[in-house]
Amino acid sequence: MADTEENDLQPLTPASRLFLQPLTNQVINCAVACDHPIDPAALKSEIQNSAILTHPRFCSLLVTDTRGRHHWRQTRVDLGRHVIVRPDPVSSVNGYVADLAVSSPLAADKPLWEVHVLGRAAVFRVHHALGDGASLMSVLTSCCRRADGGVPARSPEIVAAAAGGRGWRFWTAVRVVWLSLVYVVEFVLRVVWLRDGATVVSGGDGVELWPRKLATARFRLEDMKAVKGAVDGSTINDVLFGIISSGLSRYLDMRSTIALREGEQITGVAMVNLRKQQGLQFTSILNHRLVCNSTFTISNVIGPREKVTLAGNPVKYIRVTSSSLPHLGWLPSRW
Repeated sequence: MADTEENDLQPLTPASRLFLQPLTNQVINCAVACDHPIDPAALKSEIQNSAILTHPRFCSLLVTDTRGRHHWRQTRVDLGRHVIVRPDPVSSVNGYVADLAVSSPLAADKPLWEVHVLGRAAVFRVHHALGDGASLMSVLTSCCRRADGGVPARSPEIVAAAAGGRGWRFWTAVRVVWLSLVYVVEFVLRVVWLRDGATVVSGGDGVELWPRKLATARFRLEDMKAVKGAVDGSTINDVLFGIISSGLSRYLDMRSTIALREGEQITGVAMVNLRKQQGLQFTSILNHRLVCNSTFTISNVIGPREKVTLAGNPVKYIRVTSSSLPHLGWLPSRW
């Protein structure tokens, strides 16, 4: 019997193991707002027929073997325990998600995801060990249907840019090598010694448990493309970082008691794929020190390309954030 149970266990990926470490334990919170109150029974029906209940990680318990190592074990999903209907009205979806980020960990006696139904909104909570933001959006999209025909919504797609000529590729390669050397040196300094100066958005000891504030702002993609077209050689990412830089600069100037120095710099971390390191504990400490010595984190989530419905209810917006980051977080989402 013990051998059979051992054979049923599936190992975790290195990324999943990393996100279960105490210093980097994270939960992705995704709020989906609709035009009308959400019917819990209809939502359960959509989830029942979606990719959630066929995805192995969403149907697996996190278990620990006799040697203390984590594994996935397939189990039967009880939707009644995963779809949580809040009876009381919620005045602010952002406030509710902000409270969840510090006060409500996911229960370990069921697969590490759940959905909170808040009247006209639903909050999908998925542990980062199950996947990244792109995986979450793909699973979420499988619960939705296109508003113009009722057919299943398409998963988000990223279109790669066309490659340039041979000369362009050569100078791009040279530039990549040079910038990689610069960034490696800066990365080492940031982890070991260098850190941003204290500002009104800087954290401190135990910042992961401080009360959270979730704020959102909307920018039209057409406007961002217009700015990109007006500035030679710029990209949408340049425009996005310009918006963030301008907004953060104005906020610091407004909230700081001391005037900002000319040329004041703060550092953001763009979370990308992980490199091989000497063990998960070292990797966890390395990532934690990196975000502690910088001021904010920025990531990006691409939503559906068309208008969609959730349980037959038109979706107004999708907002994504994550818990346990020890500083300011920016998560632009395309929707």
